Amino acid sequence: MDVGIIGLGLIGGSLAKSIKTNTEHRVYGYDLQDSVVKRAQLVEAIDGVLDDEKLAQCKIVLIALYPDQIEACLKEYADKFPVGSIVVDCGGIKRDICRLGQSLAANRGWTFCGGHPMAGIEKSGFAAARQSLFAKATMILVTHPDVKDLAWLTMLKRFFLSLGFGRIKIATPEEHDRIIAYTSQLAHVLSSAYVKSPSALVHTGFSAGSFKDMTRVATLVPDMWSQLFLQNREPLLRELNGLIERLTQYRDAIAQENREGLEMLLAEGRDVKAQVDALEKAAMAQLEAEKKL
Repeated sequence: MDVGIIGLGLIGGSLAKSIKTNTEHRVYGYDLQDSVVKRAQLVEAIDGVLDDEKLAQCKIVLIALYPDQIEACLKEYADKFPVGSIVVDCGGIKRDICRLGQSLAANRGWTFCGGHPMAGIEKSGFAAARQSLFAKATMILVTHPDVKDLAWLTMLKRFFLSLGFGRIKIATPEEHDRIIAYTSQLAHVLSSAYVKSPSALVHTGFSAGSFKDMTRVATLVPDMWSQLFLQNREPLLRELNGLIERLTQYRDAIAQENREGLEMLLAEGRDVKAQVDALEKAAMAQLEAEKKL
C-alpha cells in the first residue's frame, strides 16, 4: 500500500520511519522545506517525494502540520486526494478541523478521519524524528458518532497498530478537545508558567526529578501551541480556571498556617492519583486480555 505524509517534522517524520521500519508499505513525503524531504530520502525514511502523481496512488494520506496549515492543506488538496483514500490529520485539535475535513470529503469520494498520536518529546523537526516514538502509545481516532461504514475505521486501526501503537482510542471531536485540554494543553501552560520563576535560574544543585518533570514540556514550539490553545480556548479556559481555584486553596491554607486543611488537600490529591493509576492499570489489563482473544 502507498502512504502519503504531508509534513515531515517530529510527528510526520516519526510516522514515516515507523512505517518503513514496521511494514512493507511504500511511503511518499512532502514538506515545505525541500531540504527536509531530501534528508528524509537520504536516510530512507521515505521512498520518494509526494507529488500529485504519487498522491493519486495513496490509500492513506497523513497530514502532520500545524493547525492552521492543516486547514489550508485540506482545502488545497480537496480535489487531489484520490477517490477511496483515507485522509487523517495528526494535529492536536479536532472540532473545527474535523468539521472542515468531513465537509470537504462528503462529495469527493475520499474519507476524512481526525487522528492524534499521543506521543512526543521536547524537541521538534525531522532531526528529532524517531521510529520508536509511538511504541506502545495511544492513537486517538476522531470521527463522527453517526458513522455507518466501519470498514475504513477497522483498516485504520490495523494500520496504526502495525506501526507500534499499543492502543487505539475512538472519540468524537468534542470529547477529544475537552479531555486533551486537561491531559496535554493545561500541562504545557503550567510547565511554561512554572519555569518562569526567578528561582529557575539559580536552582542548579537543588533539583531532581520533580523539577525535570515539571519543566520538560516548557520546551515547546510557541507558534504551534498558541494555535492549539486559542482554537481550544473554551475547554482550556475551564481547566485553567479550575486549576487556579485549586491552587488558591493550597495558597490560602499555607498563608493561614492551616495544617489540617493543607493535609486534607494533599491527601485528596494523593487519593485521586491512586484512583487514576488504578483506572489506567485496569484499562491496560483489559487491553492485554483483548489482545489474547
